[in-house]
Amino acid sequence: MDNDASEPATSAAAAAPTTTSTPAAAEPNTSASSKNETGSTHINHNNNKLTAATNGIKENNSNFSTAAAAATTTTTPGAAVAASPTTPIVVTSGMVVTPIKSEANKTDKDSTPPRDAPPPTAITKGLNLSTTPLVRKEKRQSSTRYNVSKNCELTALSPLNEKTPAPEREELFLQKLRQCCTLFDFSEPLSDLKWKEVKRAALHEMVEYLSNQNGVITEVIYPEAINMFSVNLFRTLPPSSNPNGAEFDPEEDEPTLESSWPHLQLVYELFLRFLESPDFQPNIAKRFIDHQFVLQLLDLFDSEDPRERDFLKTVLHRIYGKFLGLRAFIRKQINNVFYRFIYETEHHNGIAELLEILGSIINGFALPLKEEHKQFLLKVLLPLHKAKSLSVYHPQLTYCVVQFLEKDPSLSEAVIKSLLKFWPKTHSPKEVMFLNELEELLDVIEPAEFQKVIVPLFRQISKCVSSPHFQVAERALYYWNNEYIMSLMADNSQVILPIMFPALNRNSKTHWNKTIHGLIYNALKLFMEMNQRLFDECSRNYKQEKQLEREKFLQRVELWQQVESLAKSNPEWSKTRRFSDYDSQMLYDQYSENCDLTYDKFDQQSRPQAPPKQQQQQQQSNQEPREIRGERNKDKPLMRRKSDLPTDSGTVRALFEHKRPDEYLTTPPPDAQNC
Repeated sequence: MDNDASEPATSAAAAAPTTTSTPAAAEPNTSASSKNETGSTHINHNNNKLTAATNGIKENNSNFSTAAAAATTTTTPGAAVAASPTTPIVVTSGMVVTPIKSEANKTDKDSTPPRDAPPPTAITKGLNLSTTPLVRKEKRQSSTRYNVSKNCELTALSPLNEKTPAPEREELFLQKLRQCCTLFDFSEPLSDLKWKEVKRAALHEMVEYLSNQNGVITEVIYPEAINMFSVNLFRTLPPSSNPNGAEFDPEEDEPTLESSWPHLQLVYELFLRFLESPDFQPNIAKRFIDHQFVLQLLDLFDSEDPRERDFLKTVLHRIYGKFLGLRAFIRKQINNVFYRFIYETEHHNGIAELLEILGSIINGFALPLKEEHKQFLLKVLLPLHKAKSLSVYHPQLTYCVVQFLEKDPSLSEAVIKSLLKFWPKTHSPKEVMFLNELEELLDVIEPAEFQKVIVPLFRQISKCVSSPHFQVAERALYYWNNEYIMSLMADNSQVILPIMFPALNRNSKTHWNKTIHGLIYNALKLFMEMNQRLFDECSRNYKQEKQLEREKFLQRVELWQQVESLAKSNPEWSKTRRFSDYDSQMLYDQYSENCDLTYDKFDQQSRPQAPPKQQQQQQQSNQEPREIRGERNKDKPLMRRKSDLPTDSGTVRALFEHKRPDEYLTTPPPDAQNC
């Protein structure tokens, strides 16, 4: 088996809020078999054989449950409790148990992902809440295109819970699954309300039943359950809805929420419960969760609703972890999505979520890296820096690239040179993002690899220091506050200082921003402390170069003066001068007339010539104040300014109330990987 099998399949399992254990189960930080056993795959890296192991954790994530009361789990004698009663537990394929904060005890500090986890995507990315007023307007919702069922009249079945007789539970569960295959038209909110509520209640009952009961998933359940998921989830996504018909911009436009989300959310929760259930057997499910299923799942990542993409991210990550045979196919199809995005469309809503999944996958790559993975870095991840919408997914992209360098430092030269090749020329905010990423790469680079890229790297940094955009210059000068980068500079000051000194010296006097002056003086002071002799030598060389430039400039001026004096001695000089002055004046008048071309003048030129009386009236109207003319042009179309659009309070509330299925895709600590 290749090293793909050693990639971590991280499954989030949250303990129930109340856990009662016997005195025998008192040893912390261990896991043993209990009443509710869940199978996890354990990899033997020495002989590359898969062995099955079990642990005593009931997978009951409080984020998935919509019930008001939490379930109670009782462990059997001899079982070990892996964490405190209120602490959810994460079980990794390497059998490492790491507690994470529960939703109830989470604080602002806890919401920051750990260093070994990819950064979570922002749900409210396109909403500028700081400057845009919240106004109530028509709710922007779009219903996906379903093949709506013809017979939508549903009959409420008997409740499915622990009170249901055991022989009837399986058949009742199957009936509810078949009943939930009925699809409704959500573009009309007031239609079929009674039967929509029947379906919603059935989905809610199944989520609770699957969360709290054991032995639910039998062999006959698999085809019915996966068929129900497919019928409800896989559909044609609506076209991007935008007021002016422009393409949806995830940075500026607020997302269009899915109107069928009350049912879709419960379907996604049931799907996750199904995958995380201790009764789930991938060997049986692989007959139904196949390549076609994965392709349709990936198509849904282009949904505009960030809540759906958040659930899809967790679902695909769980499938990747449980189905070893689908791993290579999933990676290949994600690559195809990226290829289409880079080289064809440059439009896809789920790039950030797909990169977040890949960040967790890359973290588990075994060493040495396969050639396939290196090509993925060079041919897919690095060209993603070219896209206009880089800011939407840049944190996740940076995490993936840094993970590769931590795995294989020899890739540093190729990565940094590719980054310099794609460096933005006229987009300052994007340049700041590149500088942020470059600092993270330099934080993990090896000194030997750093020496290979010193010259092109610091030539680019010197250009950034000289940038008239103060944020670019400021971000580049913050490198001198990084201790590790300063240690690399100190070891290679003989090469770096001659490159950086001219830009630092010149901008210390000429840059318009006073903050940049202070940062430049700090950088020059640090260089001076590194190597006083080299600093003085660079200063002398700089002065000599400036003197040579001044002398060349004076020589050039003197030569032009000589040319002019020789021209004046020509008898034809006076005639040529008169003609030249007249011609230049005429050209200047034409240029001034063209540059002063306003909307009103253009409108006049495009219309047929009016009689003299009408021309006089038009001249009088042109002499009117600009405010009066602006009033008359109110009905004319103007360009839309996206940043001035008000934000819909309903959309904001819906996104803030959304509970993530996972805070982030957790990955095992480095010591758990025997690579």
